[in-house]
Amino acid sequence: MAGIACVNAQQPELNAPDLVVINGKVLTLDERSTVTEAVAVADGKIMATGPSASIKSLAGPRTRVIDVSGKTVIPGLIDTHAHFKAAGLADYVVLMGRAKTVAEALGAIKAFAAKKKPGEWIIGGAWHPPSQLAEKRYLTRQEIDSVAPDNPVYLRTVGHFSMANTMALQRVGIDKTTEDPSGGKFERDAAGELTGLLVETAIDRVEKAVPPWTEDDEIRQFAIAEGVLNSFGITSVVEGATEARDIRTLRKLVASGKATLRTGAMFRPEPPADLNAWEAIIAGNGVASGFGDDWLKFAGIKIFYDGGMTLKTALIRDVYPDSHDNYHGIAQQTPERLKQLISICNRYDWRVGVHVVGDLGIDQVLDAFEAVDKEKSIRDRRFVLIHASLIRPEQMERAQKLGVRIDFQNVFMWDKAATVERFLGKSTADRAVPTRTLIEKMGLDNLGAGTDFPVNPINPFLNMYIMVTRKDPSGNVYGAAEAVTREQALRLYSSAASRYTFDEERKGTLEPGKLADIVVLSADYTAVPEEQIKDIKADMTLVGGKVVFQR
Repeated sequence: MAGIACVNAQQPELNAPDLVVINGKVLTLDERSTVTEAVAVADGKIMATGPSASIKSLAGPRTRVIDVSGKTVIPGLIDTHAHFKAAGLADYVVLMGRAKTVAEALGAIKAFAAKKKPGEWIIGGAWHPPSQLAEKRYLTRQEIDSVAPDNPVYLRTVGHFSMANTMALQRVGIDKTTEDPSGGKFERDAAGELTGLLVETAIDRVEKAVPPWTEDDEIRQFAIAEGVLNSFGITSVVEGATEARDIRTLRKLVASGKATLRTGAMFRPEPPADLNAWEAIIAGNGVASGFGDDWLKFAGIKIFYDGGMTLKTALIRDVYPDSHDNYHGIAQQTPERLKQLISICNRYDWRVGVHVVGDLGIDQVLDAFEAVDKEKSIRDRRFVLIHASLIRPEQMERAQKLGVRIDFQNVFMWDKAATVERFLGKSTADRAVPTRTLIEKMGLDNLGAGTDFPVNPINPFLNMYIMVTRKDPSGNVYGAAEAVTREQALRLYSSAASRYTFDEERKGTLEPGKLADIVVLSADYTAVPEEQIKDIKADMTLVGGKVVFQR
């Protein structure tokens, strides 16, 4: 009898939560948009939510109690499109993101070159010269040569344009006689000399010559990057174009027990010319979308189709305003080849996400989706239009009928709206990323918000601010009618975003049974003046009930 009494006495301790967060304003984002005060966590999952007194009463002697003193608590944020490794590259590449002039950009390269031995590669971090620099242009190879004459220099931008100096071009055998590749070009000046600018598929020639990082370097880069995203309240991310090498590195980070960010990988093998070779890649070792676990899983296959608005390479229905040759943008393959690539993916149960920005490009991607749907239904597979910045209402309806998701990035219009206006006109800039119409036509759950970092800032609260206000840094409003509510913006980062990886039953809201991914905010997201939304910070981030960041 004494033994039975002892077991009963221990029972509350055995069922006690590992952690309770109390005295907060907890936005659960459940179906009723319940706001409560506290959360209990056990074994990495949410055990209960409710009033602070009730939740605190569940605590045992070993329960950690975090009193947030009235602060707002939200589900862990999910960025549905980022290239987040870039957040861990500060020690490895020239950071170009702060350069405001050509002189500043060259100064950054010169300072970095001073730490390198002659002949060593110098790589630049992602940046956007046309909108970032006062001169609104790219650097020339001659300018780069002037500050780094003894090193091959390769400067990435946003994935569609890169710059290389003379030594880098020489390393890969590119000179003024080199023919442009299909779908790209080596830019030349009026005299036929190479400027060093590489466009679209021409990038690959130099990109593939850049020496890879060591395995230890890459693990460290990803570990740093995960910590950076955690500092913004981000607990999950869809990695927008993942190479096989990066998937191996992320797997090792997870296996080490040091991962602090849940990753859905959009696997991006480079499509070979031969479709049989593409099929061999896609058939692979038998895995498909969804393979993996809560820390790392395959989200789908990523395919590029067109370019971008500020690059004048988005594929649009109307002729570009300053065009004299009926120019509509660039497609990286024919519509027929796109359909063939997607069809093979679909055959092997891979969900496909296509990078497409312009409305003409969206027409053609939807044509391909509709064609492969007739071969094998995609309607419950959540194929994705990635970006779709210039999508039209009738295209939204086509996508909705197919069960296709749209994952967009309002933050692109933060520092680039004026460039979009300059290249495409004010009316086009106003209708870019039409968030409110997307919600009305497609429903919130078929959408998600991301950043496309490092093309744009990773800060989710800046992104939400732009969704709510449609303002750029100067206070100019683009497309006021497309503004959304604060709750809608937050759901695009949480409950709706979780559906990208079919994880709506696992995360995205603060409800019992879901993963304990939780963020404590510096200010009340629901109540601060609109202008202060962008200034909100994560004071504490928990992933699986463990504190991974604390300010």
